[in-house]
Amino acid sequence: MKENTVDRLTVFKTYKLYVGGKFPRSESGRVYEVTDSKGKWLANAPQSSRKDARDAVVAARKAFGGWSGATAYNRGQVLYRVAEMLEGRREQFTREVADAEGLSKSKAAVVVDATIDRWVWYAGWTDKIAQVVGGGNPVAGPYFNLSSPEPTGVVAVLAPQESSFLGLVSVLAPVIATGNTAIVIASEKSPLPALSLAEVLATSDVPGGVVNVLSGRTAEIAAPLAAHQDVNAIDLAGADEVLAKELEIAAADNLKRVLRPQPVDDWSATPGTDRMTAFLETKTVWHPTGALGASGSSY
Repeated sequence: MKENTVDRLTVFKTYKLYVGGKFPRSESGRVYEVTDSKGKWLANAPQSSRKDARDAVVAARKAFGGWSGATAYNRGQVLYRVAEMLEGRREQFTREVADAEGLSKSKAAVVVDATIDRWVWYAGWTDKIAQVVGGGNPVAGPYFNLSSPEPTGVVAVLAPQESSFLGLVSVLAPVIATGNTAIVIASEKSPLPALSLAEVLATSDVPGGVVNVLSGRTAEIAAPLAAHQDVNAIDLAGADEVLAKELEIAAADNLKRVLRPQPVDDWSATPGTDRMTAFLETKTVWHPTGALGASGSSY
């Protein structure tokens, strides 16, 4: 018997923003075409507006208290869960990275593996960074003097333009690993891996609002974030020299911490701790000691 075949329509994926743990369309209703390295249409991505950026700030600020107040060990567990889920969607991300960056499937798979490993690496640092940048300080006098790191707050992150997944995770993971909340502007030309990462975050243990993902014109979205009074810091990794200067000037109005663009030849190289310490504040506490017994020894 001849087998019946039925023609069917492909179900195209609708990519959305990720704000406050939900997936809204852009407030403006706009989208823009995303193409691969050869100009082939891949999808329509939402084009974020200034209102979307402000909504993301509100969501990030609301989530900051709970996320920064969680134990470092718990944050590490949450980040490791994200890595588990990325591993389960490895084939999807390999396909998206290959399309986004013009790589062969085998090279894209190497990038995706490095990205998952990078996420695990930062998950392991959550409860260790305090020992590296904090501790007891020697002082002359009957005092304890202790320094400990605390998160800066709400951080706007301009993801790298060329490295759509490994570069993205390399700038996002250290921000949330240290207790900050983030507003990510995805690569303008290759936003799909970032928007898919949002789906992973939404179905993991990361609380809504800890990471918010916007896509669209980088300069258009970054301007209101740099000037926003409730954004505490900004990472300009995905900005060119002209845009970076404009954003740095806007950020000065409320004394934001600014991480200037730094050339990265190889995103797969071991990153070190610089991106974690860039968005940490140091709290120092003094406490008087007391004398014990006639000898005058103190504790």
